[in-house]
Amino acid sequence: MAEGKAVCVKDLPEAIVVPSEHLKFVNRFTVKRAETCISCGMCASLCPYGVHKRIEGHAKILPPDDRKCIGPSCEVNYFFCVANCPTNSLSVGPSETFVSLGDPRWSSEMILATWAQAETGKPLSLDHPGNIGMSGGGFDKLFFKLPEEKSKADPDKICTAIDLNRRDSVAKIRIPVPWYGGGMSFGSVSVHTMVARAKAAKMWGTFTCTGEGGYPEALAPYKDHVITQIATGLFGVREETIQRTPIVEFKYAQGAKPGLGGHLLHDKNTPEVARMREAVPYTSLFSPFPFHSVYSVEDHKKHLDWAHAINPKALLSVKVSTPNDVEMVSVGSYYAGAHIVHLDGGYGGTGAAPEIAKKNIAMPIEYAIPKVHKFLQNEGIRDKITLLASGGLRTAMDIAKAVALGADGAVIGTADLVALSCVRCGNCESGRGCPRGIATTDPVLDKLTNADWGAERISNLYRAWRLQLCDLLNRFDMDDISQLRGRTDLLRHADRPAKEVRK
Repeated sequence: MAEGKAVCVKDLPEAIVVPSEHLKFVNRFTVKRAETCISCGMCASLCPYGVHKRIEGHAKILPPDDRKCIGPSCEVNYFFCVANCPTNSLSVGPSETFVSLGDPRWSSEMILATWAQAETGKPLSLDHPGNIGMSGGGFDKLFFKLPEEKSKADPDKICTAIDLNRRDSVAKIRIPVPWYGGGMSFGSVSVHTMVARAKAAKMWGTFTCTGEGGYPEALAPYKDHVITQIATGLFGVREETIQRTPIVEFKYAQGAKPGLGGHLLHDKNTPEVARMREAVPYTSLFSPFPFHSVYSVEDHKKHLDWAHAINPKALLSVKVSTPNDVEMVSVGSYYAGAHIVHLDGGYGGTGAAPEIAKKNIAMPIEYAIPKVHKFLQNEGIRDKITLLASGGLRTAMDIAKAVALGADGAVIGTADLVALSCVRCGNCESGRGCPRGIATTDPVLDKLTNADWGAERISNLYRAWRLQLCDLLNRFDMDDISQLRGRTDLLRHADRPAKEVRK
């Protein structure tokens, strides 16, 4: 945790190659060889990528190495194997595994790109297909109007740090990257996943959040980088965990299921989870909506005053969904004493969030951010509060778009899980949970995730993201992430390519 105007690029973690034992290489294309092949070796002699190989002395050519194939785009080359095969035995098409991976928001390209960044720490180019999903809306419709690259970015000369406290009270906290980890509770994810996120947060001087399932003791060594969340169910809320945290987050609603509250189905409520939540094992747990003690700004202020009385040094964050009057909610949170307003849009959530809620209730985050930003400016308090956005921010470019729309930074969640090998199968809340050991409390499955390995993968992802942000800022001749805030003139909408996004 950084305090004051610390140099934002000092002592940041270096990349370490962290391959995944869970992930096999997912090839984009499949090369099929029919039985009519006569093993003439023509394909092997022509292909410069090593897809086809023949070993001297063998009668048959080896099976194609799909991983090296560049696909149908190769047909423009003179060495295209399909066109040169004398018996028409070769065909190239999309890999079934690649096509079935992910979903419209987390496309195959985006998942593979996130895995690659988590393994190597190397950033994507600004025009990489992994920056954009296939949802047909939201941030997938917004693009930066990029000028030509003049010179390579020097990351040491570009500041990506943001201040989390802009008020006069309590400590000044500055994090070196414009994001921290959002709430994922014990029960919804394994303790190994929580520890991996906390260790990565410590490595980067940023934060991660407990979610509403309590504060496992395994997180205590990282307490300076762990946010305690107080949600409507008050599961696991204790004075000692509020007293040990640098930031207290009140979750009034979440964008993935506003009006519904959180829920944990019975299979995942193991005895250990139930003990943490002070509940009966193997019963389904539901958080009410809303806080039934809060129906006005005055009630809201009493909540924040209560947390401040328990821990006078902690920052106070308010997480809200995006109703039509979200700007009034944000202003009310400021006057109630909040340091951070956390807007959670409807694109987020894991497999635990009902589809009907994610797709039909909350305001899209790309509309909520500029609405709140402008209203806070008109109220004269924009620079007195930190505005963070979440709810479907998947990449460094999504974070940059949120900042350009008016946020100071972002809160991220699913991207951490994808770095740990999540394939977006949507089984988070089903039965024993995640078959990869990420979103599970099953004592056998959770052993599939190693916290040290996971922390390094998340750290690599953060490094790649920061380098990509530096590249973007350099394109715009900026040397500080704050210069990007509210610059809607740098964005264009796919449906209106000739027009700027209105301020």
